[in-house]
Amino acid sequence: MMQSLKQQWFGNIRGDILAGIVVALALIPEAIAFSIIAGVDPMVGLYASFSIAVIIAFVGGRPGMISAATGAMALVIVNLVADHGLQYLLAATILTGIIQVIFGVFGIAKLMRFIPNSVMIGFVNALAILIFMAQVPHFLGEGTMTYVFIAITLLIVYVLPRFFKAIPAPLIAIILLTAVTFMFNVELKTIGDLGSITQSLPSFFIPDVPFNLETLSIIFPYALALALVGLMESLMTAQIVDDMTDTKSDKNQEARGQGIANLINGFFGGMAGCAMIGQSIINVKSGGRGRLSALVAGIFLMFLILVLGNVVVDIPMPVLVGIMIMVSIGTFDWGSFKYIAKAPRTDAIVMLATVAAVVYTHNLAIGVVLGVILSALFFVASISKVRIHQNKGVFIVEGPLFFASTQNFIQTIEEAKENHVTIDLSSSHLWDESAVGAVVKVVTKLEEQGKTVNVIGMNPASEKLYQQLLNVSVSH
Repeated sequence: MMQSLKQQWFGNIRGDILAGIVVALALIPEAIAFSIIAGVDPMVGLYASFSIAVIIAFVGGRPGMISAATGAMALVIVNLVADHGLQYLLAATILTGIIQVIFGVFGIAKLMRFIPNSVMIGFVNALAILIFMAQVPHFLGEGTMTYVFIAITLLIVYVLPRFFKAIPAPLIAIILLTAVTFMFNVELKTIGDLGSITQSLPSFFIPDVPFNLETLSIIFPYALALALVGLMESLMTAQIVDDMTDTKSDKNQEARGQGIANLINGFFGGMAGCAMIGQSIINVKSGGRGRLSALVAGIFLMFLILVLGNVVVDIPMPVLVGIMIMVSIGTFDWGSFKYIAKAPRTDAIVMLATVAAVVYTHNLAIGVVLGVILSALFFVASISKVRIHQNKGVFIVEGPLFFASTQNFIQTIEEAKENHVTIDLSSSHLWDESAVGAVVKVVTKLEEQGKTVNVIGMNPASEKLYQQLLNVSVSH
């Protein structure tokens, strides 16, 4: 245990520190942008990013993953902020944390196994598209120099690592190109154009809301939505980082950690947050692997705000746009084009539907839930085909009998012309009350016609269910 913690904290000190610095620089414009989306002061997003990143470094279940204020969470709270203001948002953030801790205690991570690979691919591709789309307003119609700086940034982050890896390329791009704008007085949009930065630490306070059922009825629907969206994005991002680093993580601990981070964060004036796939990928690609990277990202973010706030606001947006475009390119699963061509048609449809839903609604939860429902419907449709072979009054049933597959079974056997009918279920299985009811129905109908019916071949599980539900099905 101690050896594992030591490795998570101090197994990659240099890589984690440098990666954390890069992440902190990239967090600032995103935190400000997400605050603007949510309709709150930029400092609400910045304080959230600081608090969550630092806390999750200690209590999270996925070392090397970055959590902060996110666009997905900002979209959920727009109406709450518009209708009730910041104090209710902070109260909802605290409640979100409590719900997430409860989910973590009860093992919500087990639900991850119900998310098919096609939905995962769609989720990742949709995020890549959303990351890119979020950059478009920062460069569209901004002038030639904006495009030049984006191009130079991309050139640095893709070419430089081939020759020099001691310092992460995105960090070099930020420092170098910011210096160029100062030296040559280049007019470009800067971080400061997104919003002002207050050079002060967050302070502890209890949200100024009435402690009654009316307040709970206002914030609970938002808190529940935030908890679900946050955990969905966090657990999926954890899985992606697992795959990128070929390591395992504790998803239930991550769920509890996200809850603890949001719970504390709400008392320090921050909006609800979760894991960030873009920042996590920046972290991993910059060499971050351990808990130290998230801690450094949070602390350096606050250092930038407190000490270098006046310098940070002058970082050119095109440089950060270039880095985020790199993230979107790196996030997108380019093998999914081959996947669409070679995977079963239903899987390809699920993947595309997930992408379309997330991109259209900007809501990750809607896309993932739609993808899971579509997958379930396609699966039910594929296994609901029951084949029945008839041989002189013997009906051999092949395939599972359940609510979606009983219609063909009933229609075929009810048309039996022989006086002695045998229903052979040795190649089938009764899964639910609908299956038992279907068998009882055909037996009853045939016997009412004066025919003799034998049901044979039930496996022990089907026999047990049949006997258990026989009276229920007869009463129907």
